[in-house]
Parts: sequence; structure tokens; C-alpha cells
Amino acid sequence: MSTLNVLLTGGTGFVGQHLTTELTKQDHHVYILTRFPEKHLDTSSCTFIGYDHNVSDLSVIHAVINLAGESLFGYWSKKKKQAIETSRLNTTQLLIDWMKQMFQKPSVFISGSAIGFYGTSEDIIFTEESTKPGDDFLAHVVVEWEKTASQAADMGIRTVYTRFGVILGEAGALPYMGLPVKLFAGGKIGNGEQWVSWVHVEDVVHLILFCLQNEQVTGPINVTAPNPKRNKDFTKILAHVLKRPHWLPTPSVLMRISIGEMSHLITKGQYVLPKKAEVNNYTFAYPDVEHALKQIFQK
Repeated sequence: MSTLNVLLTGGTGFVGQHLTTELTKQDHHVYILTRFPEKHLDTSSCTFIGYDHNVSDLSVIHAVINLAGESLFGYWSKKKKQAIETSRLNTTQLLIDWMKQMFQKPSVFISGSAIGFYGTSEDIIFTEESTKPGDDFLAHVVVEWEKTASQAADMGIRTVYTRFGVILGEAGALPYMGLPVKLFAGGKIGNGEQWVSWVHVEDVVHLILFCLQNEQVTGPINVTAPNPKRNKDFTKILAHVLKRPHWLPTPSVLMRISIGEMSHLITKGQYVLPKKAEVNNYTFAYPDVEHALKQIFQK
């Protein structure tokens, strides 16, 4: 694959740092769009630029990858929910506006998304062919997010929506999930029947690169491992890996009281399969959750 100039948002975040490392390893040049470029040092393969950067001063950009957005973690106050939505829509629209100004358009726009699109269910299996969105807050955000990103497709740019599941790694959701277990207070949450559609961060990065390199991939792609687990099984495996007991269930009502509407991320779930990745012959490095967790915690 030839060397690419990649414009990346969210490059200083959890997934973005992993992705930047892999892109630069492959000799691509990464332009990281950040609110505070002065806090970072440029390297031979990585340039930090601000939101007020003049698009005409950029080198030719071959690919745009959009991972920016306010963290979902924290109490979902009205202000927090507004930040979750506007951070995603505004940054995506900024990238669309930049691409409109580019004389030579990027060949691909990979825009972050989420399996929250599907809403929650204990018995429905969701794939990319599931086109009806859920009716909760996150589903609404994802629909608007993808709609904003779709303007790139209107410009003739191949557009991909990477619908991320629960990403497992040293940051993100896993530290929150692992803390009760580490404190010997681990157990299922609620009735434990809710599905966890998880994915190892290494597969997240490799799937983004897969989308970058494979021109036949367009539209939504589920970035989840092929073997979702029910919460009761996921927490049991997590406790086993951490060599802790698995005995203290956490009532759903307690989660709602402590973290509000965000508790939906934990007390409800969805069974999501990465059908498009598998049809296009992507091979998962971590299809098994125990293997994934051992790799993360037993480094």
C-alpha cells in the first residue's frame, strides 16, 4: 500500500493513540486535528493542527478518519448529553466543510459511530442489515452523526461508519467494568442477561485499517467481535482472569441511582455481529473474550 496522508480527529484519545502508532508504523503521515496543537510535539510522521487551520495549507489528504467525541462515561446531566451530541456533530460537520474546500478530495472518509444505533434488546440479533434504529438517546445521536457524515458520500467520497461496540483495552470501558471485580465486589449487573458486544482495541485498529485499504467496504460496519457475551458470563470470565470472586450482583436500580441514564450502557445491551467484516474476510485477532482479557490484564 502506498504512503498516505491521513487526517485524524480523536488522535490523542484511547483508540486514536493506538491507531496513530499503527499508521506511522506503516509509514503513513498522520495529521492530528486537536483543540490544543501547541501541547504536542510534531514528529517526522505526525503533525498536530488546530481547528482554525487553513485547509489550503494542508498537503493532499488521502483519507480522513473521524474518532472525535465527548466521552460517554460520567453522569448524563442535560449538559453532558448535549456535549455528547454536539461534539460529534460539530466535528463531523467541520470535516465535511474542510473536504468541500479540498481541490483533491480524499478517497475515503471513515467516521466513528456506535452500535448504540440499534437500540437495546435481549433477543434480537443485529447486523449491518438491521436498518431500523433504536428510540433512545444514543440511537438518536448515532443517527444524526451518520447523517452528518453521509454528506461525504454525496461528494463522491467512499464513506464508512465504524459502529464500535464495547472496546476492551487499558482505557475506555474496561477499567470501569473491572474495578468492582478488583475490589472483590464483582458479579453480574441486574439480571445479567443483557448482551455485551465487545471488541479488543487491537481489532478496532486493524478493522479501521481494513476499511481504509478495502475499497469495497462502504456504509456501516460493526466493529465488534463475533462472539458477544451475556453480562453474567462476561463478568464471570473477567473475575476468573483477575483471579477474584464473582459473587455480588449489582441491582440495576443502584446503577441508575449512581450514574443516571448512562446506566443504560451497562444494564441494557444488544447482540451485534460483525457480518460485513466477516463477509469481507477480516480475521479477528481476538474472537474469544477470555483470550482478549488475558492479553490486556496479564501483560
